[in-house]
Amino acid sequence: MTHPAVAKAQKLAPLFASRARIWDVERRYCWENVADLVGAGIMGMTIPKSYGGLGASYLDVVQVVEEVAKACTLTARIVVESNMGGISAVMAYGTDAQKSFCAPIVLAGDKPAICITEPEAGSAATRMRTTAQKRGGSYVINGTKHWITGGGVSKLYVIFARVLDEDGSDLGIGGFIVHADIKAGIIPQGFTVVGRERTMGLCGMPEAELKFENLEVDQKWALIPLSGLRHGFADLMNAYNSQRVGAGAIALGVAAGAFEHAKTYLLEREQFGRPLAEFQGLQWMAADMDTQIHAARLMLHDAARPRGPNGSQFPDMTMAARAKLFASEMAIKVVNDSLQIFGARGYGDKEPLERMYRDVRMFTIGGGTAQVLRTQLAGAILGIKTPQTRDGYLNAAPAVCHAAE
Repeated sequence: MTHPAVAKAQKLAPLFASRARIWDVERRYCWENVADLVGAGIMGMTIPKSYGGLGASYLDVVQVVEEVAKACTLTARIVVESNMGGISAVMAYGTDAQKSFCAPIVLAGDKPAICITEPEAGSAATRMRTTAQKRGGSYVINGTKHWITGGGVSKLYVIFARVLDEDGSDLGIGGFIVHADIKAGIIPQGFTVVGRERTMGLCGMPEAELKFENLEVDQKWALIPLSGLRHGFADLMNAYNSQRVGAGAIALGVAAGAFEHAKTYLLEREQFGRPLAEFQGLQWMAADMDTQIHAARLMLHDAARPRGPNGSQFPDMTMAARAKLFASEMAIKVVNDSLQIFGARGYGDKEPLERMYRDVRMFTIGGGTAQVLRTQLAGAILGIKTPQTRDGYLNAAPAVCHAAE
């Protein structure tokens, strides 16, 4: 049975489509769309009902994301990150106090930022140099995070750092919840947004560099799974499997949206005295695009179901990686072919294809590059440890790359 939020997303899609070019050209965050998402109950819909959410499943979210992404990639990104990833980790592993604090902020429109990637640690997430040293009842965080999606506009930040005991001994990698509302002037001492990257696509979403200088975080905001710090990073990153599925769903939605434009154009545009749809070469292109979109949708829906180890509520890592890999590469091809059908008209910015092509290019990079995902899949298929996973944590946790944090 389809979740009611899917119908709400379909109703909002034309409005989002009419605004999409604004965020792209002005490189502005889509606050107006966020307000509409809040009104529709789409922000934080996976948050349990006991904390004010809808208790929706990841499969529900994937279907909503596809509908939103057909219209506006930026807005779909916000839907994913308000329902998967960081907030999922908090809801799965956080204390009651942490959940009670974070849930209302997300439900009110916040897109939590996951702070993992560093200048010298992209896909090799466990090579991070940011530290959080225990000091009495607090942790003091020092380091730099780069390509942090939503940096400067998000209010909740889940900062991953190498945790050090008071004597300096390494305890493993943990997460810390930090509240920083730049817009409202709530900026913790030692928390700085250093700069923003100018990106090819998704231009309204800030990709920021954050610097932490003796940022003091009370120990009550440490996000530590039941397995403890030594193995907790892998548990925290299990939550990232849901966001990986979400990234694939955005790619699927962009592809489906581009294909809808292409189908309309094929039926309406005439050349040599007949509609483009009557040319066999273009018919075959349409058949291939439809098949690829349908296959990606089936893979993502299957991967969205919780099949993690030991009854985990999160998607299985291998299924998530496989679905995201296929969907992201499929989307680039389908959007490219859709643009090709439009010819020179598709290359101009009067049609949405030009923006969609730039937006979708990110999804074979962010959330784990296509190459890293293939390495992970090979390791799972062959039952071996690959060079990228021999340091321990990555054997159990998804590798991360920029633009997904």
